[in-house]
Amino acid sequence: MSEAFHDQPVVNVEGDLVALGPLRRDLLETYHRWVNDFDVARTLGLPLKPSTLESEHRRFDALTAGNSDSVVFTIYERATLCPVGITELQDIDHAHRTAELVMFIGHKECWGNGFGSEVTALMQDYAFDSLGLHNLMLKVFSHNERAIYVYEQAGFREIGRRRAAFREGGRVHDTIFMDCLASERPRE
Repeated sequence: MSEAFHDQPVVNVEGDLVALGPLRRDLLETYHRWVNDFDVARTLGLPLKPSTLESEHRRFDALTAGNSDSVVFTIYERATLCPVGITELQDIDHAHRTAELVMFIGHKECWGNGFGSEVTALMQDYAFDSLGLHNLMLKVFSHNERAIYVYEQAGFREIGRRRAAFREGGRVHDTIFMDCLASERPRE
């Protein structure tokens, strides 16, 4: 086997633009950089304050401790296999066939290139087809119009709104709750 093969990250799911693989300890500094970029943190509703590498290690340990109610992937640009973000199904409930979708593209140069749309579709396929779930929910902040558009195109619809629930630098935004049923997602 070639040495280059061993340098490739593990990939579980592939699309045209992105690939999804497990979280990696050797990428903790990259993940840390992303959550410390306030433009990225803003899309997640994270506090706009520095985060330590140690806290990223604790988060990684918690996410990889074998918690059966979440599945987390690193998002890679498929052409280069460069890590560009993270996506997660959390609070997976197999009895009720539900989960919450979380996603962010941490590598800002990849914003607006269709990566978020493809990740959303791949995660719907994984949740609905591989895990047998029926309902995916997510939350998004009202100022994140690009994400709202992506989710609506993927079949998500607003199911509620928590008004003035997110404050950032003197501005107030709503938290929008959206969901999609397996039977409602668009198919090509």
